[in-house]
Amino acid sequence: METSEAVDGNGPDTTGGGHEERHGDRVAARLVAETASGGLDLPLPGGGATWARWERLRDLAREDLSLARLAEGHADAVAILADLDGPAPEPGDVWGVWAAHPPGATLTARGSGGRWRLYGTKPFCSGAHVCTYALVSAEVEGGRRALFAAGTADAEPLADTWASAGMEASDTLTVRFDGVAAEPVGGPGDYLDRPGFHHGGAGVAACWYGGALAVARSLAERAAPEGAGPHVLSAYGAVDRDLYSAGSVLRRAAREIDDHPLDAARGAVLAARVRAVVAEACAGVLRRTGEALGAGPLAGDPAYARATADLAVYVRQHHADRDLAALGALAAQTRGDGDDH
Repeated sequence: METSEAVDGNGPDTTGGGHEERHGDRVAARLVAETASGGLDLPLPGGGATWARWERLRDLAREDLSLARLAEGHADAVAILADLDGPAPEPGDVWGVWAAHPPGATLTARGSGGRWRLYGTKPFCSGAHVCTYALVSAEVEGGRRALFAAGTADAEPLADTWASAGMEASDTLTVRFDGVAAEPVGGPGDYLDRPGFHHGGAGVAACWYGGALAVARSLAERAAPEGAGPHVLSAYGAVDRDLYSAGSVLRRAAREIDDHPLDAARGAVLAARVRAVVAEACAGVLRRTGEALGAGPLAGDPAYARATADLAVYVRQHHADRDLAALGALAAQTRGDGDDH
């Protein structure tokens, strides 16, 4: 990351809309506008322009991480539908990918006469109110998981199922399905088995990276004037190092995906590496900016406060030591296969 990348760029809109309009409403309206205008018609992963795709997600995240989360979900859904020969999205539709499987909630798909319906609840559905369609993972007979395309008009977002102020504008809620009609997309296991699953996971890290750039902006501004103290300069030096590393890893990963778009094994280890590096950089940015700037910006700068809260939540999609253990296993398997890192 160049220093100017943290200093410059468009920050979140904290003035428009007035007090009566919630931030989440502005994010939803912006998402709808972006999909309608073609602003989210991004290059597909592995098609030769993966970095251009990730740059767009990075820039949206630097503007507003909740907006980027929703944009990434829509763009990922389009890529999944292309991979698995699903229905083509119509202009103006807003798609999400609702595929989390934490302990507890269960969503099942029941088929009869060639028709499928969804029953149960699905947590972590981002864009619960704004998405017009979603790709939803559900258990089918035999306990396997399959992916379904479903309209959201008959699904019920459950209020008060998101407690955190972080990522609140992403409208991430638990959604109840009570016989909602659905169309299979691929067969059981196809969603996870395709190389694009890993490419999408790496693309999420591009959003984390953009969120970290937004958090770092206030520290960059504090470090820029002559006479900035050594503590601030040291903190920003570490932040700049970490963000440069994260950006470099993302660029290299994009090239590798474009060079080997159908290699699922390579994609798995690549995504695990990228997510680990970027997540570590985000953790460093959050810690060092917080220590260097203190409580002042958290209390007095809405853009900075929102950016830090959002990033702290979103980056928890990386599961720390559990994901590092998975990376260790993948990297050990590929060692000696010509991978020179």
